Amino acid sequence: MAHLTRTIALATTASLALGAAAQAQTLLRLNHNNPADHPTHISMEFMGERFAELTDNAYRIQVFPNAQLGTQRESMELVQNCALEMARSNAAELEAFEPLYSAINLPFIFASEDHFFDVIDGEVGQTILNASADKGFLGVSFLTEGARSFYGDRPVNSPADLAGVNIRVQPSPSAIRMVELLGGNPTPIDWGELYSALQQGVVNMAENNPTALTSARHGEVVDYFSLNEHTIIPSVVVISSCAWDAMSEEHQQALRAAALESQAFHRESWDAIAQASLDTAQAEMGVEINTVEKGPFIEAVLPMHEEVAAQSPALAELIDSIKALAN
Repeated sequence: MAHLTRTIALATTASLALGAAAQAQTLLRLNHNNPADHPTHISMEFMGERFAELTDNAYRIQVFPNAQLGTQRESMELVQNCALEMARSNAAELEAFEPLYSAINLPFIFASEDHFFDVIDGEVGQTILNASADKGFLGVSFLTEGARSFYGDRPVNSPADLAGVNIRVQPSPSAIRMVELLGGNPTPIDWGELYSALQQGVVNMAENNPTALTSARHGEVVDYFSLNEHTIIPSVVVISSCAWDAMSEEHQQALRAAALESQAFHRESWDAIAQASLDTAQAEMGVEINTVEKGPFIEAVLPMHEEVAAQSPALAELIDSIKALAN
């Protein structure tokens, strides 16, 4: 009987210990507006798995696709208010929360894809991610979404083809100004409403990377995709300052490490996915793909570089640092 009592006591103690361990795990919810089969979702799941491993399961990141916890902007506001732990936004929309992001949103700021990765993987990228610490959130990683181009009901071969055209843009001063300089009418529309806006002719065109044609099915309602590749605007995974400050320094370093690994993981898969989207859109959706001479576009939007640099010494210095890395 004494042996049985001792066995039950040991089992109870073990059960309580396991329960306490389970309760000790901290859940971080990460919201974004892409579907669950999108490359960014897969890369964020990878980050969560690595973070759990690096912290011996002290943390778990649960990724919510399809804007289940709010739109992209709503997510950022929830993060700032400590009502949501993490979110995936992008550099364009983050201009409204941290001005330094506007430096990497400039059209044709990157001389090549390698130049872009040199920026986001290095000190310049880390400076931008850390810049918002006093605004309620920090960036933890950039996830490339490749170059953005124009697509819609007509081919675009020169800025003249955009004159007077209603073009959906993100709610970003840089995106709006770029389309203005190219002669179009910038029209901010929420991502979730863009399919119907293109279908109904509320806007004639939009600008995004090739996966928009397939993952968002925009290839069903547009006829042309013109590869002018004006910007390379990455997704940004952010964490609320409340969640970050609650972590030990060791766990903060683990999250940074997991985020950098997911950044590299994402880079390896992106180019193949973007090309597959173009191939599918062309072969199965009937979208015509055309390449574009970029010179006239670069000339039209170049004033933006000086305009943004004039906004603050910090932005001017950051733009110079980005351009220096092209060499």
